[in-house]
Order: sequence, then structure tokens, then C-alpha cells
Amino acid sequence: MRPHWVPRLLVFTAVMHFLWAFAQPNAWSAIARDGFFRAVVDEGAADFWSREATVWFMVGGVALLALGTLTRKAVRDNGRLPAQLGWYLLAMGVPLVVLYFPATGGWALVVIGVLALTAREGARAA
Repeated sequence: MRPHWVPRLLVFTAVMHFLWAFAQPNAWSAIARDGFFRAVVDEGAADFWSREATVWFMVGGVALLALGTLTRKAVRDNGRLPAQLGWYLLAMGVPLVVLYFPATGGWALVVIGVLALTAREGARAA
């Protein structure tokens, strides 16, 4: 696999993560109703964990987008993937797969992580 596919897959995964963040049951309406500011600080609220999950799911999408765009820049600048990228993706994906097996998007991170590691090795061998 050529290295330029890995950042594309990461950005695609981030976009899907953002879309799913609003398609799945979420607490955005409750967060908006409370005016966003400090809308997820009351641990005693009945919907606290729903709000917490909603926000962190969105933050996960931002992290994937950041990894994808930074990786794209690295590939453009020097033609190679960052060495640690595949390991980072596996470190994110494997726990998700283990904890939420089998229904999780963590599989995408595992697959892209393996592709990143093999693309990096293939580029080094060439």
C-alpha cells in the first residue's frame, strides 16, 4: 500500500465519526438547551454519562482528523508515514475492540494501524 492512502483513510474515518456522533443517540440537544457552557460538569445529573459520552465521541473525531491531516502533511513533505502512527492507531483501536467487541468502529483503527505499519515497512524496504 502506498503511504498516501493512510491519511485519506484516517480523514474518511474522522468524517464518519463526526456523522455518527450526530446520527446515534446523543445528548447534543440537552447540552445546547443548557447553553453549552458548563453543560457537562454536574456528575449528579441523570444524563451526565450520556452527555460525557457525546462530547468524548466528538473529541475522538477531532483526534482522528488531526492525525489524518498531520499524517498527510508528513507524507507530502517527505514521502513517508510517521513511524509511530501505526502504533498509535493500534493503541487506540485494540482496547476499543476488546472492550466493545464486536460492535465498534475500533476495527477501522486496527486496520488502518496495520496498513500504516505495513506501508512504512514497504517504503523502508524499497
